[in-house]
Amino acid sequence: MKALAYEKAHPLDAFALELVDVAEPRPRDADLLVGVRAVGINPGETAIRRTRSAEPGGRLVLGWEFAGVVEAVGPDATGFAVGDRVMGTGDMARDGAWAERLSVDHRVVARIPDRLSFSDAASLPIGGLTAWEALFRDRDRHSDRHSDRDGDRDGDRDGLAAGIDRVLIVGGAGGVGTLATQLLKSRTSALVVSTASRPASRAWCTRAGADAVVDHTADVPGQLRDAGVDRVDLVLSTAGTSGNIGWIAEILRPFGHLAAVDLNGPLDLGPLVGKSVSLHTETVFSSFMAGGDVAGQGRVLAELAADAVAGRIRPLTTTLLSGLSVDTMRTAHELAESGRTIGKTVIAM
Repeated sequence: MKALAYEKAHPLDAFALELVDVAEPRPRDADLLVGVRAVGINPGETAIRRTRSAEPGGRLVLGWEFAGVVEAVGPDATGFAVGDRVMGTGDMARDGAWAERLSVDHRVVARIPDRLSFSDAASLPIGGLTAWEALFRDRDRHSDRHSDRDGDRDGDRDGLAAGIDRVLIVGGAGGVGTLATQLLKSRTSALVVSTASRPASRAWCTRAGADAVVDHTADVPGQLRDAGVDRVDLVLSTAGTSGNIGWIAEILRPFGHLAAVDLNGPLDLGPLVGKSVSLHTETVFSSFMAGGDVAGQGRVLAELAADAVAGRIRPLTTTLLSGLSVDTMRTAHELAESGRTIGKTVIAM
């Protein structure tokens, strides 16, 4: 089958992905074999391309956000049938979805409702799971309550920790930030402030439901005061956390919370200590890598799909490219690395 692969880590200006013939996936007993129809492109994947090389003589196939059709079902894969339309994330320890087909554990996959397109479905898994896990730390308890959609909203139902009423999202126009805003506004009563630095991204944050938008390149504490926000209970930081830690500490209340998705290097926690802030890290693949509740991902994806069809959240596709090729993937990586992307770039097969 055809796949986009590379051998050595490389920068964007030396883009080295090639469309090559690779061996067909070898499904495990709990796997689904999925024919890929669309893939979402994420900044994390471009970072891996820049920093991770294959083993000598090998090659890497990236891509962990996909939508497609089930072509085969392993003997231990329950709840799915050939022909089902599905979306999911896959496993970073295996080949990804930048290929015609992939094998994926059925527990990190969910069916796509008929009214949701492959391209829109492919825009949801990574951003949706990352936002959900960062915000709703007790997601198992929360997912048990999904059937009570019309009940009262309380701490148990919305999944936020007690005392979190005001949330600031750093990078509100990106995939994680957009879905975090929509999840908060549809599932909680929290006031949501997003950060954005350009008119287009500010408008996007407002359309996503943010109650206020501030510029993270300017005086954030001052802008919050002008907006009548005297404290923040939780900051969800999707980018630039280490450089922003000073003003993040300033706006958080004592015993507040910082959830960060980009802590890959040194971080000076000193500014947070005086306020006894709780730090939450988040990577969407922790269930696989650290032995967590893998099936919980599939349950969350199913809720995201249902929310999208019901209009509680909007899919993120803003740039749709056609065909899995070197040119479309290079374009997608250029957009991801620009730092100015709104929503999500999706490649439809």
